[in-house]
Amino acid sequence: MAKRVIIIGATSGIGYEVAKEYVKMGWQVGVAGRRQEALETFQATAPDQIVIQSLDVTQEDAADKLLALIGKLGGMDLFLLSSGIGSQNPNLTPEVEINTARTNVEGFIRMVTAAFNYFKINGGGHLAVISSIAGTKGMGSAAAYSATKRFQNTYIDALAQLSRMQQLNITFTDIRPGFVETALLKDRNYPMLMQADRVAAQIISAITHKKRVAVIDYRYAIMVFFWKLIPSWLWERMAVKNK
Repeated sequence: MAKRVIIIGATSGIGYEVAKEYVKMGWQVGVAGRRQEALETFQATAPDQIVIQSLDVTQEDAADKLLALIGKLGGMDLFLLSSGIGSQNPNLTPEVEINTARTNVEGFIRMVTAAFNYFKINGGGHLAVISSIAGTKGMGSAAAYSATKRFQNTYIDALAQLSRMQQLNITFTDIRPGFVETALLKDRNYPMLMQADRVAAQIISAITHKKRVAVIDYRYAIMVFFWKLIPSWLWERMAVKNK
């Protein structure tokens, strides 16, 4: 029987590239996103392998729609959450910060808890999320984004511990990419910008090898290592921003 993966946030960017690769690998793939037309276009590329579900993680019915998608797919072996938003907001416009939290915290909790509970009831599985290296330190130009990514890192740490406490057969992977060329970073001058398809290949490798935390790629792994060594008093005096 072919393995089954559910990917939330697969209508564009990293999630879309990962979904394409799993189709090539022969998996049964369930994809969810807000744009119905984009979902249908993707499904048409491999209708025997792809099932779709329109879903908005910020809405209360998102968990029910996830379960509906799992039903269409006939089960779920791997869950991947690739849904998030973020922007530079040095003026701290409240609505921008709140919208970021609504997707990256509220939506994240809604989807991850639904996946966790499904695996708990059905004997286990692999729960993976795409967070970001931005969770390493609080970045002044993107306060909500970096804070919500730190939240995601900590939440997965907590669920991994909870899974062991409850003796569940759930594997966790927290994928932390650097800067990836997607719509999220459009028209920004980010260093070491990576192509989404290359990032997707590394994400699949990390999931296949069941890595607990995977920083994508090695350049960012080195950067994060030294990033963590910067003391708070010095970090607060650094101007971390992009033109």
